[in-house]
Amino acid sequence: MKIEGGCHCRTVRFEAEVPKRVEILDCNCSICSATGFRHLIVPHQDFILLSGAEMLTSYRFGTGAAEHLFCSICGIKSFYQPRSHPEAWSVNLNALDDSQGLELEISAFDGRNWERAKQALDGAGGPA
Repeated sequence: MKIEGGCHCRTVRFEAEVPKRVEILDCNCSICSATGFRHLIVPHQDFILLSGAEMLTSYRFGTGAAEHLFCSICGIKSFYQPRSHPEAWSVNLNALDDSQGLELEISAFDGRNWERAKQALDGAGGPA
């Protein structure tokens, strides 16, 4: 099904194709817990950035592998490139226009112990 979303000021807008039933990863790492980011992993080929690419600001920390992308106007991170999935974007469930049609399966991800949590996922997905 098609989902749409973006940042608070609507400068950054995207759409993606996802299955109706999706896994949402609820991460407790320092940045996700501070911002309320809830992860929906979307393969690059199923994601289209509609507008706002020129307004995205990049932030990296820790290993520097993940690229956190924020709207330079309103500061919202609606999606980013996680280190756990170089072939996919992590879309913030909270940045979707409407998640009503999705069937959500919420899974905890222990981002404070990232390496161990990633191993536990067994390649099933995870934020960074």
